[in-house]
Amino acid sequence: METVTLRNGVEMPVLGYGVYQVTQEECERCVLDALDCGYRLIDTAQSYFNEEQVGAAIAKSGVRREDIFLTSKVWLEHYGYDAAKASVEESMRKLGTDYLDLMLLHQPFSDAYGAWRTLEDLYDAGRIRAIGISNFYVDRMVEFANFNRIVPMVNQMETNPLNQQSELLQWAGKYGIRLEAWAPFGEGRGGLFENETLTKIGAKHGKSPAQVMLRWNIQRGVVVLPKSTHRERMQENIDVFDFTLSNEDMAEIAALDTKTSQFFDHRDPAMVEWFARMVEERKRNHDGASEKKSW
Repeated sequence: METVTLRNGVEMPVLGYGVYQVTQEECERCVLDALDCGYRLIDTAQSYFNEEQVGAAIAKSGVRREDIFLTSKVWLEHYGYDAAKASVEESMRKLGTDYLDLMLLHQPFSDAYGAWRTLEDLYDAGRIRAIGISNFYVDRMVEFANFNRIVPMVNQMETNPLNQQSELLQWAGKYGIRLEAWAPFGEGRGGLFENETLTKIGAKHGKSPAQVMLRWNIQRGVVVLPKSTHRERMQENIDVFDFTLSNEDMAEIAALDTKTSQFFDHRDPAMVEWFARMVEERKRNHDGASEKKSW
């Protein structure tokens, strides 16, 4: 597996397995399959409600913990210094580990600064090998990089051929922040799996449109997190290191950019209100597991 080097020198696999929307019933089997296929980066989150299943799979896999790059994310209702610290400890307990390779702040709202100070302190203490952010748009990412003691090492964002994050990628490079792609296929929205350009490029290399999308991001230096519950697709998704896209291929894919999310915009006031309502509902219910999983 190829790796990238984060700004603190930590090596991170350039391709990983994400468990967003993988049910608790399927998660352990899926992570076991992914590890058996050769994945060594596993990405989960508190709000996916499957950390325990990920931990169980790692324990059963026979793969050494030190050979796995394990990521989770702090959810909004745990923002603020004390709440974030307790939540990270709980994530480690569920995952069956005494350290995390990467912990992210999942959303750019609420007391992100208080939660970040927790991650900084846990990083200093050696409990987390790298810390980062998720869904921080370019302006908020630059703000965060300039007003914290430790600059984030990763920013996980929706990144695919229809929403290429070119400006964010440029600014992330300036600050030594590694861009990591969630929804690298856009979940097939916008016809990406049938796209004529991606299909043509794939045929030239004997690869599928999905493999072309992953290779395109990897060649841009972007870490990718494809997700599938099917072992054969997991194998297909990891089989992207035996070909190289040409400059012409890359330029054709660049022309597909609409600069528009295939999902939602975190800068939309109505979306911010939606996140706020979700947090309040979870606090009232004291049962996050009954709520919808969220990026």
